[in-house]
Amino acid sequence: MNAYESRPLLYLSRQHDAALCRFLTQQGWKLLFARSREELDRLPLSHQPMAGLWDLHNGFDEDDLDAYEPWFGLGHIGWVGLVSSLDSVPAGPRRLLGMHFADYHTQPCDMEAVARSLGHAFGMAHLRHANASTAGLRSSAPHGMIGRCDAMQDLFRAIGKVAKWDAPVLIAGESGSGKELAAQAIHSASRRGSGPFVAVNCAAIPPTLLLSELFGYERGAFTGALKRKPGRIEMAHGGTLFLDEIGDMPLESQTSLLRFLETGRIERLGGTESISIDARIVSATHVDLEAAVAAERFRSDLYHRLCVLRVKQPPLRERDGDIILLAEHILNDIRKQSPDRIKGFSPAAIRAINAHSWPGNVRELLNRIRHAAAMCENGVVNPADLDLEPPAETRPLTLAEIREAAELHAIKAALQRHHERLIDVAEELGISRVTLFRMMREHRLQVRKGELGMVCLQG
Repeated sequence: MNAYESRPLLYLSRQHDAALCRFLTQQGWKLLFARSREELDRLPLSHQPMAGLWDLHNGFDEDDLDAYEPWFGLGHIGWVGLVSSLDSVPAGPRRLLGMHFADYHTQPCDMEAVARSLGHAFGMAHLRHANASTAGLRSSAPHGMIGRCDAMQDLFRAIGKVAKWDAPVLIAGESGSGKELAAQAIHSASRRGSGPFVAVNCAAIPPTLLLSELFGYERGAFTGALKRKPGRIEMAHGGTLFLDEIGDMPLESQTSLLRFLETGRIERLGGTESISIDARIVSATHVDLEAAVAAERFRSDLYHRLCVLRVKQPPLRERDGDIILLAEHILNDIRKQSPDRIKGFSPAAIRAINAHSWPGNVRELLNRIRHAAAMCENGVVNPADLDLEPPAETRPLTLAEIREAAELHAIKAALQRHHERLIDVAEELGISRVTLFRMMREHRLQVRKGELGMVCLQG
C-alpha cells in the first residue's frame, strides 16, 4: 500500500471535533489522535508522508511551543492549522504558522476547504519525502553531481573510467553546463584526489597576464613584480590543473603550455631555473576545437596533447527529467540562507521551467532561482518571479490520440524504409494490404501510381 492509498492524518487537539473527524474519515483519511506532546511521542508513527492538523483554539498556549515545534519542522508531515481568528493568535503560534504550515482555517471552519488544504499539505510532504528518497542516488553521483537522466548516467560512468587514468582529459560542453564540477569529480575520484585542484579560466584572464598566471614569475621579471610568485601550474603539483575554456587561449600562450605538456617542466617568467611539475591536466571548452584547429586558431599538436581522453557534458535541455530535480536542489540550498520562508515552486512555475529551453544551462537556472527567491511573495515561486512566461494550458493527449499518433508514425516510417512498396510495408507491420490501405485512408495518406509503377506517398 502506498502513501496515497493510506492517507494518514495526525490530528493534534485538546478536544477533537467529532463532526470534522467523521467528515475527514469519509474523505479517506486515516486519523491518528494526540492531545499532548506525551501522546505524540507514544504514537507508532513511521517516517512515511502524512498530513497534520493542529487545532490551536482548543487549549494550546505559548508555553506549549517549545515542546511542539520540533514536530512542526518534520519534513514528512504537512501541517494545516485551525484558529479562532488570526487576530487572536499570539505572536509565537503565528510565527509557527508562517514557518511550518501549508495553510490555516478559522473556526467555524468549512470542512471541505480544510480537506482540500490537508490534501495539498499531504502532497507537499510526499514531494519532500520523494526528494529525500533520491538523496542516496544524488550522493552516489561523483562529487555531489546531480542527475538521473540517461545522459548524466553516461557522464557519471565516463568520469569513473577516466578518473582511473592519469592522462589529460578534455571535457566538451556548452557554457554554464557544469564542466568545472565534472572536472572536480574526475579529480576527486582519481589517485590525486587528496592533492590540490587548481582552476584557471583561460577566457577570464587577459592574454598579457595569462602566462604569468600559469607559470609564475621571479622578483623583477617586470614592472610591479616585487616578489617571487608561483604560477597556477606550480600550485597544482601533485594534483590537477583545470584549464577552463581552453579554446579561448591565445596562440602565444598555447605554445608555452605545449612545451610544459611535452617536458613536464616550467620556468617562471624572469627565471632560469627549470622546475619539474607533476600535475594532471583536465581542460574544458565550449568551442569546437577540431574546427578551431582547421581554422588555425588552435594548435593541432596541443589539441592532441589535451584530448587523450574525452567526456561530454550534456546541456540542460538534453537532461530530460533532471531540470526540476536541479531546481528543487538549488531552491533547498537557497532556503538555508533565506531570511524569509520559501515554500517552493507553484505548478505554473514548474510547467514554465520545463517549457524553457535554458540556453544558459545550469548557470541560468541558478541565477533565475536566486532572483525568484528574493522576488517571490508568500514564499511561492511563480513564473513571473523567474522572469519566465507562464506556459499555455495544454490538454493531455487521450490514449486514443496517442495510439493514433504512434500508428501514423509507424506507417510513415515503414513506407520510407521500403520506398513505398506496400507489400513489404504490410509484411513488416504484420497486417494485410487491405488493412494497410484502410489505415492509410483513415490517416488521410493518399497514394498514386508513379510512372514506373511505384506507389508514391502523398499528404
